[in-house]
Amino acid sequence: MQPLPNMDWMLTDIVSSVPYVRHVVVLSADGLCIGQANTAPDTADAIAAACSGIQSLARAIAQRFPDGDGSTRMVGIEADGGYFCLMAAGPGAYLAVLADAEVDAGLLGNRMRTLVVRIGQHMTSPPREDVGQAM
Repeated sequence: MQPLPNMDWMLTDIVSSVPYVRHVVVLSADGLCIGQANTAPDTADAIAAACSGIQSLARAIAQRFPDGDGSTRMVGIEADGGYFCLMAAGPGAYLAVLADAEVDAGLLGNRMRTLVVRIGQHMTSPPREDVGQAM
């Protein structure tokens, strides 16, 4: 598999332009951390793994819409203490952001969409071809 470019520097825009953002992670559909900003590596890996399950569940629900194609664009969760947003960011890649309760959720969603449009072609994780060899 060809190594992906380091995108961490591109993700810092959300941290610097949206107050109260805690963690920014880009992940592959199978839960591997591709990039991160304002996030320790262990935390980024845990977020990426959890997001893999969330996007899988969201896709299963999206398939129930008769006029849809089963894909999801965004998942949002409001929890005690903050917000979680997961957005499709290119084929096989997702952008995840965790923010404190004080965040302007509209601004956050706007910045996430802008980032995905601006650098979406870099936020792609092609399927791994060597998975069968590991088993």
